[in-house]
Amino acid sequence: MNRLDAFTKSGDKAFVPYVTAGYPGKSETMEIMHLLVEAGADLIELGMPFSDPTADGPVIQAASQDALERGFRIDDYFEVISQFRSWNTVTPIVAFTYYNPVYHVGVDKFVKRLKDAGGDAMLVVDLPFEEQGELRPALDSEDMRLIQLIAPTTPDDRIAQIVERASGFVYQVALKGVTGVRDSLAAGAKDNALRTKSFTDVPVYMGFGVSNAIMASAVAAAADGVIVGSAIVKCIQDNLPNFERALDTLATSLAQATHEPGNHG
Repeated sequence: MNRLDAFTKSGDKAFVPYVTAGYPGKSETMEIMHLLVEAGADLIELGMPFSDPTADGPVIQAASQDALERGFRIDDYFEVISQFRSWNTVTPIVAFTYYNPVYHVGVDKFVKRLKDAGGDAMLVVDLPFEEQGELRPALDSEDMRLIQLIAPTTPDDRIAQIVERASGFVYQVALKGVTGVRDSLAAGAKDNALRTKSFTDVPVYMGFGVSNAIMASAVAAAADGVIVGSAIVKCIQDNLPNFERALDTLATSLAQATHEPGNHG
């Protein structure tokens, strides 16, 4: 069974941290992934550095640019996943990417390399639902999942259309705009998660702007999972070169807030 399917079958709430591959270095990426799993991560969303990350705010943009300037490339991305799998065969990995790198490698080849490395799903943020016709069957053939995105502005009829083809989980975007650290949850975010859940039995995870334990708890009360990206990356940025203790503290608090008993049932 696909690792992502195995986890979602458990019905547990998911804490899903985002990691920019190659930041602040290739070896550090492995350290960060290991630390996050130990802190309570249920899945890892591994971002592929890209020169024009239009869905990402300044924090992740800077991390991606730094990784690229250090020479991190697509081959390194697959190598990181493969190395992760050498000591962790359970935690699902979702490849977070833009379509340009996939197209550059070739859809079938990219998917095959991701599968062979140990990936479980893909989230391609700039690939519209109507243009997934080449990628979806390639993933299906490798028993991998294509994560669908739902925006706060997505109308009901389109939500129904999109989630009909959803697998793994549905990514409910919490706010209008790009990723980034926020002080509070966007207005209507929990209602949007509940609205999307009403259209599907596939788990609905929420991300974009979730930055602390209070927000994670609020999201987990409405959604099936909590995705945290910019806050994770910013914690690393703000505490270089010795980021481990601060990152462990943050990740542990986010995991505990996601998993707290009040968010179940």
